[in-house]
Amino acid sequence: MLNKLNELNNLEILSCSSKEFERYGKVITGYDFNELVQYAEKNTLIPSSGNIYVGSVKEMEGFAPLFSSLENNFYGGMETQIGYCNGNNSFLNGLEYHKSSEINVAVTDLVLLLSKTTEIKNSELDSSTVKAFFLPRGMAIELYSTTMHFAPCKVTNDGFKCIVILPKETNTDISLEDKDVLTEEDKFLFKRNKWLLVHGDKQDLIAKGAFHGISGENLEIKF
Repeated sequence: MLNKLNELNNLEILSCSSKEFERYGKVITGYDFNELVQYAEKNTLIPSSGNIYVGSVKEMEGFAPLFSSLENNFYGGMETQIGYCNGNNSFLNGLEYHKSSEINVAVTDLVLLLSKTTEIKNSELDSSTVKAFFLPRGMAIELYSTTMHFAPCKVTNDGFKCIVILPKETNTDISLEDKDVLTEEDKFLFKRNKWLLVHGDKQDLIAKGAFHGISGENLEIKF
């Protein structure tokens, strides 16, 4: 699959097992995500168009001892949520980051488009800084808090499925009208524990208050 994707795309697609990925995150070992992946395969749907994100799913958080281990060990005692992002995306569109690591578990093969917060210059990030990484079905990765990411990209016509694990209430709504802009970063705050920059192609998100901060090509993953 990875070889095929690289034949079809001008943007080099690397493996999440590669040395290059170490700047952005790491492959997670020591936790058994198999039952969670099987649940997501059978019980979560890919929409007919667009993407769907559900931050917290009670049934997925009911898998013990995995959920307890994630809260007590991986997140060091912080309350945690398990949800998913499924969809049909093929474009960069935007990049977000959190003040915490994020776990992604691939339920299908998918590609992640990533950059670093250090690449933001004068409230703008050039899409030429973005790197593409292939995440195969069943692999779990940690994305560091300084790693910018967004919805995965599909690698088949069937779409993608990805489990997303974060501190509790991340990505929930906050009042943007009352937001104080004290620093450059404050302009990017879009939801709770979610700082977001979007490409000009995403006028729907800009209309909702997302910051237009990505310049250059709106990268596409072809398959």
